[in-house]
Amino acid sequence: MKLATFVLLFAGTLFLVGPILSADVLEKTYDAANGLKVSVKTIAPYAQPADLQIVCVFRHKATGDTYLAAMKDLDDKLGGLLSGLRDRGEFIGEAGETILLRPPAGRIAAKQLLVIGLGDEGTLSLDTLRLVGRVAVTEAIHLKARSVSFAPTMRDQGNAAIGVGESDEAVVENVLLTYDTNQRLQKEQLAEPFAIEVWTIDAGPKFYQEAVQKVGQAVEISSQAIAKRGVAPYSSSSGQ
Repeated sequence: MKLATFVLLFAGTLFLVGPILSADVLEKTYDAANGLKVSVKTIAPYAQPADLQIVCVFRHKATGDTYLAAMKDLDDKLGGLLSGLRDRGEFIGEAGETILLRPPAGRIAAKQLLVIGLGDEGTLSLDTLRLVGRVAVTEAIHLKARSVSFAPTMRDQGNAAIGVGESDEAVVENVLLTYDTNQRLQKEQLAEPFAIEVWTIDAGPKFYQEAVQKVGQAVEISSQAIAKRGVAPYSSSSGQ
């Protein structure tokens, strides 16, 4: 069996690992509403093939930003692009702020990289992560990304204020609710037809089971909320 060496950052936490068997990569997939598959997978954000990879950063600090393990590796693979933009004050990382990057071929596995701001590190909350979930899926729809990989990357910036599973649950629940709204608008011809096929949450080995449990809860909670949503048209002119 072929060996591979990975430096892994998952579900907002970091790990350095030596040679591992490719079969050791874990993955759990849930069938969510609207035909969207939500996967929790032990894969580094720079190594996951996808139409769109998403990572998050805190508001830039004048004293310098923290890049650990795979966050540093990601920046290194991009030739210092992330740190360069931030050190020059051209991407601050305010909550909900985004920047889209198209890395040179072969630098990372994904076709495009979206960076979403988390705002000031001292004010990080679940509400921030709910906002990030809504922004992430909205941008993915605009970019027509059928496969999306998401890594909060908070632990790789030295922050452990919110549990990995809690952050994943907050993000995924809001991804699914926002995506449902878009699908409903499409049915009324109020949004352009498009469907995301799979949404992958990058999850570290230590936190994998926690992420699987919390993401599963998010899928269940969002499905119940979606089932209770009204069915009346948004607009009296829908479909005309």
